[in-house]
Amino acid sequence: MKLTTIILVLGIAAIGVHGDSQTSANSAKPIHVSTSFHFEVHAPFSRVAVLFGPESERTWAGKHWQPDFLYPQPAKDSEGAVFTVPHGPHKSIWVNTIYDVTGGRMQYVAVIPDIVATVIDVRLTSMNSSQTAVDVTYTRTALDPDANDDVRLLAQDDGKSGPEWQTAIEKSFK
Repeated sequence: MKLTTIILVLGIAAIGVHGDSQTSANSAKPIHVSTSFHFEVHAPFSRVAVLFGPESERTWAGKHWQPDFLYPQPAKDSEGAVFTVPHGPHKSIWVNTIYDVTGGRMQYVAVIPDIVATVIDVRLTSMNSSQTAVDVTYTRTALDPDANDDVRLLAQDDGKSGPEWQTAIEKSFK
């Protein structure tokens, strides 16, 4: 299995491949899109940063976030963690490529084979003793031109995630 077929997608319930047999989608090139969002959490950096590991994220990400750890065993938040997450009829394969809680940087690479490869980059900044800024960038690449429409839809949804993430994280502190 090639490394390029082992990468990430965060928080999707299901993806279908849209293809139109009336067009020459196969002659198109796979698209590559990047979307960012920003939000602020009313909590100190030290409480917020630890919530962006795959295991800790369970406390706020909802029932759709159910990582199944392949490494490490037992499951724990760490750089190099490898896990899968179900997405409707698909399974995404994730690798935690950067897990720097002290520096406020986390990065994941995930793939839904034959559909999409995604890099998610999370950067946290302490604004003051009780507020943390969070900047997230999703960079998605269709792995097949037939998945271009799905990748476009995912990118549109990505940009709207900030308020949902902020609310869920702040509720996890209560």
